[in-house]
Amino acid sequence: MVSSLLEISSVVAILLVAWEVHATNYLPTTYPNIEACVTLPLQYSCENTTALTNSCCNVVKGGLVLQTQYWDTYTGLEIYGQLLPSGTWTIHGLWSDNCDGSYDQYCDLTRQYDPDPSPSVLPDGTPVPPYTGPSVKTFIEDFGRWDLLKYMETFWINQGTSNEDFWAHEFSKHATCTSTFDVACYEPDYKEHQDVVNFYETVVKVFQLYPTYNMLAAAGIVPSNGTTYTLAQITNAYSQTGAIPYLGCSGNGVVLDEVWYFHHVLGTEQYGHFKTINSTTPSSCAAEGLWYYGRTPTSEREVTY
Repeated sequence: MVSSLLEISSVVAILLVAWEVHATNYLPTTYPNIEACVTLPLQYSCENTTALTNSCCNVVKGGLVLQTQYWDTYTGLEIYGQLLPSGTWTIHGLWSDNCDGSYDQYCDLTRQYDPDPSPSVLPDGTPVPPYTGPSVKTFIEDFGRWDLLKYMETFWINQGTSNEDFWAHEFSKHATCTSTFDVACYEPDYKEHQDVVNFYETVVKVFQLYPTYNMLAAAGIVPSNGTTYTLAQITNAYSQTGAIPYLGCSGNGVVLDEVWYFHHVLGTEQYGHFKTINSTTPSSCAAEGLWYYGRTPTSEREVTY
């Protein structure tokens, strides 16, 4: 009897593994088609000395790329289980500024998935209609990227509204202004929303380059409701990144809550090399008396990563 049960268990285990392999082999791909890029010269965005001929191979539009992070102390949606991850900052986004520091937004309204666009009217007077279709979360699910979704639900947390609304906002406002996420870069076999999922993969990849919490903690800068820091102390903690990021402070410039890492990119934003450069935006933080507040205990959860 026991041996029969063991045999059945072994068969079930084998079938489950086979099913998982089968499912994995048939998941739709998310990467772009960059075969044409193999023979083309690559140059860092915003540093090219000759015209770049293929905007799918190099970041031609939106070449000043910012990886942005938040330090929130609560979400406002704790009762719904929307909690912050302990021991880490959270993802804000991956922004595509122009080389001169200006930026475009909502560049392709056919890929507008933001239910509450901000701004709702572009500088040229074009209205940005609110999106009313399925959540971008379903796009990720359709591609079978449960691993990606789990990571986003852990580290890409919104304040005040749902996480997926935040994710939709970041894609619609910023990714549509990056040349390497254009739909044309996924042809001839483009699958609907492939570009969206690929953008989220890229956001996660670049976020993982900058463990902000640990970098600050290693320099003796930890969240506290009783100790303040100077801007110089915090800035010096980023020395190992090779550049000075933008530090953002609210509360009249004394509450640290944002960091933006600036880059030029060699090749595509998806797979190219990110070279850190100094922030082109002056910090909004005061020179001293900066608070890096601890979080509300009931607003965060223990995570593994």
